[in-house]
Amino acid sequence: MAKLNDGGGSIPNDVANFYSDTQTKPTRAMRETVLEAAVGDEQKGEDPTTAALCARVADLLGKEDAVFMPSGTMCNEIALYIHCWRGDEIICERSSHIVNFEAGGPAAFAGAATHPLDGEHGRFTAEQVRTAIREDVGLHLPETALVSVEQTANMGGGAIWPLAQLQAVARTAKEAGVATHMDGARLFNACVKSGVAAKDFADGYDSVWVDFTKGLGCPLGAVLAGSKAFVQRAKRVKQMIGGGLRQSGFVTAACHYALDHHIDRLAEDHALAADIGRAVGQLPLVETLLPVETNIVIFDIAPEGPTAGEVATQVREEGLLIGALDERRIRVVTHLDVDAAAGERLCNALKGALS
Repeated sequence: MAKLNDGGGSIPNDVANFYSDTQTKPTRAMRETVLEAAVGDEQKGEDPTTAALCARVADLLGKEDAVFMPSGTMCNEIALYIHCWRGDEIICERSSHIVNFEAGGPAAFAGAATHPLDGEHGRFTAEQVRTAIREDVGLHLPETALVSVEQTANMGGGAIWPLAQLQAVARTAKEAGVATHMDGARLFNACVKSGVAAKDFADGYDSVWVDFTKGLGCPLGAVLAGSKAFVQRAKRVKQMIGGGLRQSGFVTAACHYALDHHIDRLAEDHALAADIGRAVGQLPLVETLLPVETNIVIFDIAPEGPTAGEVATQVREEGLLIGALDERRIRVVTHLDVDAAAGERLCNALKGALS
């Protein structure tokens, strides 16, 4: 899978940025909240704003404890490190973030191999897990240590794992004595669209994290949750790799604001993505459109059309950013910094490029 390409160089401030929901900027109200944050030394457990955020997220996810991390990738990699011994194997989906977008971190950091499954829109089944778990490994085969899922499935078009499917996957792993992990970067998108509580989605998973830098609009940060023993270990590994922070309350105050104000509005992003998806699906040079379930629109350009890179470059010239995933595939992501007017501009630009 090729890296994301937005069709150009530096990004002007006045561009409508559909490249990713990671492009969100903190609102003025969020920034003002930060000014009032109570802070202390996070490494010593003395930052009250960060401690309150971790307790709040642990409760939302139905876990015993949680720890603040600078990034979601750090959450993933620390979780994999804790769950796996060197030489172990991680069952995951082929398009998942840990396979494609973490610079080989599972191998380099956790020392674990990935066993990618070919799922449907980023989701696999309990039966696939049952078949993939290695038994009687002897001296030669890697041992299955972990099953990892991604809610929502980014490269599956923001697809939501149904609750029953998640529970069946977790149950199958547990029956085999295998740990479970959830990359919950866009978990709140799944909650808002489905009406299922975050703790219900997370039930059965030994570790789970949520991201604050995507649709929730924070400048940085994620929170990783699990048992008290898991989180204590995660804090130690965080310190080991230089992720320990001091007065992190200036950052986590923004996360509190996001939980208070930016979760319910994710429905607006889903509605805009659905509108864009309907318009894209009518373009004659669009060959395939993945189902649009949340805030991600992924489509493939027909062979007789321009390349994805060429389309990204063309719409960039009209003040719009989108992501070219490979030669023919494009990703569009909605978030709080793009509105219906920007969506209409994008649809018109894509119509010009793909009609």
